[in-house]
Amino acid sequence: MSDITLHPDRSREELDRLADLAQDVIRRARAAGASQAEVAASIDTGLSVNVRLGEVETVEHTRDRGFGLTVYFGQRKGSASTADLNPDSIQATLDQACAIARFTEEDPAAGLADASLMATEFPDLDLWHPWAIDTAGAIVLGQRIEDAGRAHAGISNSDGAGVQMGESLSVYANSHGFVGRERGTRHSISLSLIAGDEAGMQRDYWYDSVRDAAKFMDAKALGDKAAERTLARLGARSLSTRQCPVLFAPELARGLVGHLVSAVSGGALYRRSSFLVDHAGKPVMPPWMQIVERPLLCGGQASGAFDAEGVATRDSALVEDGVLARYVLGSYSARKLGLATTGNAGGIHNLVVTPGSSDGEASDFAGMLARLGTGLLVTELMGQGVNTTTGDYSRGASGFWVENGAIAFPVEEITIAANLRDMFAGIVAVGSDVDPRSHILTGSILLDRMTVAGE
Repeated sequence: MSDITLHPDRSREELDRLADLAQDVIRRARAAGASQAEVAASIDTGLSVNVRLGEVETVEHTRDRGFGLTVYFGQRKGSASTADLNPDSIQATLDQACAIARFTEEDPAAGLADASLMATEFPDLDLWHPWAIDTAGAIVLGQRIEDAGRAHAGISNSDGAGVQMGESLSVYANSHGFVGRERGTRHSISLSLIAGDEAGMQRDYWYDSVRDAAKFMDAKALGDKAAERTLARLGARSLSTRQCPVLFAPELARGLVGHLVSAVSGGALYRRSSFLVDHAGKPVMPPWMQIVERPLLCGGQASGAFDAEGVATRDSALVEDGVLARYVLGSYSARKLGLATTGNAGGIHNLVVTPGSSDGEASDFAGMLARLGTGLLVTELMGQGVNTTTGDYSRGASGFWVENGAIAFPVEEITIAANLRDMFAGIVAVGSDVDPRSHILTGSILLDRMTVAGE
């Protein structure tokens, strides 16, 4: 099958076409009586290949289009969308949005973000790296990854290797005259393996996710990593119920930061369904903790010069010296709270958690195990037992019991529980072993104490 990569020389033309379409629809919406209007249009292209036991399981080519329109008649709002960019479908979408707005109740918080906040500078953030891989090449790469993992003694089966290529073009425009164009690529490779012994079967995996395929970890290294993780789980046992220090591996530590973001996001706050309501300006973490949003990181997983409303993004502290510096708001939630937008419509951009500890030192992963001393290293979480209204946290977990700073044996079938308020306040250290595969950039996080429930 042929290479479906969207050629970089065509991407700018596609963006111009989307921008022209968006501006034309906004003009037509104004002509139909809308006082304000905004359009989000996108084209996503991808290739996904899965290989298992050396054979091709699935091959999927995608080219998805999206077009969403929101109109405001005063403070009455109507939204409609389509995946078809032909003129009749666009007109039907416009008619539908206007009809909805005319019959919707007024909402005092409705409307575009203030015109004075629109982005005016659009630096190249190094997000566009098309990967010229075709189906045959993706299959070969998947087979190489799987072969590397299956070559390890003790690996008995495979859940398969995956290779994904993705390109995204998007335009946001509104009746302030703002037009923002974005193009980005995101590619991934992964492998899931199975090992077994007399105690039973164990499964684990590894993956890599990058903007630029040239920065992937080596195929053999990924296969080796997946196999090592899987084999390390053999002989897992449960634990008796206890309280102990808990170390979250970097790929799980970012989830803890994500719970903080959820709790300080506008929707949860104006509905008063967060345990951190009215906490701006108050301590929520130890006084050495720093978390900064950095939207303009070159090559970042969530970099962008503007948010989903066209508001310019900028570096901004979220937690400063342990104090919650601000909330995470778009213009709607900001108006509901009587505050100003923080440029976070559509989500957060590249949160950086500064490595450190109460003693001022930062540690790599080995150093974090030493800090843990004797306690639990968590490498997998199961279930959705997190309540951001109350802060209650209870999730199934597996990982390793650590004694005197060294891994002693794997553990499974346990539950870890605490309250997020206590967990955040009880952070002992943040490692320098940062996982770059996410928009939340953090190393491992050590907590002073959680309840571990097992046998």
